[in-house]
Amino acid sequence: MKDISTRGMNTKIIHAGQHIDPATGAVATPIYQTSTFAFRDADHGAACFGGEPGYKYTRLGNPTTEALEKNIAELEGGIGGLGAATGMAAVNMVYLTFLGVDTHIVATESLYGPSRMILENEYPRFGVESSFVDSTNPENVAAAMKPNTKLVYVETPANPTLKLTDIAACAEIAHAGGALLVVDNTFASPYLQNPLEMGADIVLHSMTKFINGHTDVVAGMVVAKDADVLARLRAVHYNIGGTMDPHQAWLVLRGVKSLGLRMDRAMENAMKLAKFLENHPKVEWIRYPGLESHPQYELGKKQMRGPGAVFSFGVKGGLEAGKTLINSCEVPALAVSLGGIESLIEHPASMTHAGIPKAERLAADITDDLVRIAVGCESYEDIEADMAQALDRI
Repeated sequence: MKDISTRGMNTKIIHAGQHIDPATGAVATPIYQTSTFAFRDADHGAACFGGEPGYKYTRLGNPTTEALEKNIAELEGGIGGLGAATGMAAVNMVYLTFLGVDTHIVATESLYGPSRMILENEYPRFGVESSFVDSTNPENVAAAMKPNTKLVYVETPANPTLKLTDIAACAEIAHAGGALLVVDNTFASPYLQNPLEMGADIVLHSMTKFINGHTDVVAGMVVAKDADVLARLRAVHYNIGGTMDPHQAWLVLRGVKSLGLRMDRAMENAMKLAKFLENHPKVEWIRYPGLESHPQYELGKKQMRGPGAVFSFGVKGGLEAGKTLINSCEVPALAVSLGGIESLIEHPASMTHAGIPKAERLAADITDDLVRIAVGCESYEDIEADMAQALDRI
């Protein structure tokens, strides 16, 4: 399709980065399940390794993976993308590219657990210092900046607190300090939020979640706004080797085509369920960007096209009541992850964020009573009825 950039979001989702296969006429992008590619002759091989466009070895690029990279880059408005084996491979691609001896990173305090834990537990060995702040207030980010700060890393909406960060404000702070702004856009997906348009330099995704949407593959993606930044990321990524398998890329290409349809349905269900829980006598609190009670409701409307399909809440009775609730649910599976077509429910303090010391976890508002639900695309009546019976057991 010519000039995909002028098309609507759902058209981009389905067509960006893809084309009819010239050899066979296949509409779906083929799986190029090969480790290496033959050259026409010795000069062609030398030219490819010298920088001429062409495929050499799947760790260094593959047509199936490239189709997915172009698709997500187009959806995010970036210059290009790099597919990674997992979401954490994408995170570490960014960390390894820009962090080193005597460097510093400022990050959202309630990051996805492993994104924070690896900064605290592993990167100090390489001379990297980290500051974790409540990035809902940009002044906290500004106060944490140092002369050696290389990255400002925010997750918005944050996991699992659903706090929002002002992307444009943090971009100004990062750039004033000579740093890059990185945004983990997993919870929103490019369907709902495009951080590069608001000043971010790098966007990353765990494509395991909404982009793939079928709970059957793990994958990550990094998209850059600037060609030089992308080139730096690519050099590290290809040499470290956390690249994506072509079959993995094909699965995500298949999944992303329904992103808009799935997200619309899941958001509709999430909004209804959030309102139901907000008014339920056994629910102590709820945090969902789609509710006016959310502290940053107006910011959400400003920088997102919708509130997403994940939210957190606490039930009266604390930890034990929360365990009773999640053990009693029948429609949502008791499982970590999110963004699949089915609903999932989990307890972050004892599961996804268990590796964070309790004092730090509580400081980030990841309390023992917090339950996170990722609402799927089931019939809403079944989701609400199931949640009602689970609450009745408390």
